[in-house]
Amino acid sequence: MIDDITEADAAAVAAIYNPYIEGTCITFEIDPVTPQTMARRIRATRERYPWIGWREEGELLGYAYLTRYRDRAAYDHVAESSVYLRPAASGRGIGTALYRRLVALAPAHGISQIIGVIALPNDISEQLHAALGFRRAGVLEGVGYKFGRHVDTACWQLAVGEEARNGA
Repeated sequence: MIDDITEADAAAVAAIYNPYIEGTCITFEIDPVTPQTMARRIRATRERYPWIGWREEGELLGYAYLTRYRDRAAYDHVAESSVYLRPAASGRGIGTALYRRLVALAPAHGISQIIGVIALPNDISEQLHAALGFRRAGVLEGVGYKFGRHVDTACWQLAVGEEARNGA
């Protein structure tokens, strides 16, 4: 079931996110986050953007949120998306369901463009974005540096709301 993530979920969110920090290049964060840090992030993000989660029997299996894409006013209608799942939740359609709901919520938050930034290689994430109608807008080479190597990112873009209906 999908519902809102709140600061009370910070420990569960950090528990899902930290293995991605410690063992993958999916996030360019280097140090694990504490529940207190995650609570501050949730609070700050929810002031403007949706943050949702998938729960089964009270357990948080994954979450998704939008956040500010860039710091200039001309980008205020653009958000960056993130989706993270517990490993046991992968392959069950939970990520897709969360992402679909996130896309549906975006226009009500003043968002007409969503950008997914994917560390490469990541075929599963690229396939998810393509299946949801995102288009690959480009690759930034070597912009990340983690685990002793440079990492490329692919930017995927989706017009939502009126922008999507007008073919933008």
